[in-house]
Amino acid sequence: VLAGCDRTGQKVPFQSIDISGAEWGRDFRLQGTDGQPVQLADFRGRCVLLFFGFTQCPDVCPTALARAVEVMKLLGPQAGQLQVVFVTVDPERDTPALLAEYTRAFHPSFLGLHADLETTAATAREFKVFYKKVPTGSSYTMDHTATSYVFDPTGRLRLAVRHEQDAASLAADITRLLKESP
Repeated sequence: VLAGCDRTGQKVPFQSIDISGAEWGRDFRLQGTDGQPVQLADFRGRCVLLFFGFTQCPDVCPTALARAVEVMKLLGPQAGQLQVVFVTVDPERDTPALLAEYTRAFHPSFLGLHADLETTAATAREFKVFYKKVPTGSSYTMDHTATSYVFDPTGRLRLAVRHEQDAASLAADITRLLKESP
């Protein structure tokens, strides 16, 4: 049986939203918490799970990252073939040190990326990610898109992952992408 096919050879849909061939979300050029530039090509040969959020997020971001931890566990020996990338939409508060501490609290391999306000906005537009600063008393929070994205090992954007999707189905989709890759 071929990867992604049923016993009759028919293509089985991904459990995530298949956005293969999307004309957007083709690349990013951001900074790692160590100050080094990071782009999608740096991860060729691995799947990338990309999520936009902020470290003070009360629910969506920790839930998405906790799901990514579970996906890593479910992938077992293949976990090294997945890079989880968290891009902050709040670069004013999410310093490189805070971003590094936040992502590593979930998993040591997770990467936190940041940029200046202009680059953050341009990157979010490229990925059709909405975010907005919302005042809360003397501070603010951020409303933002809760979708994660998955790139295949060749660097092509393939999947949009709904926030409510479970880890098992996401791990199955990533396993399939890894098998399909040359």
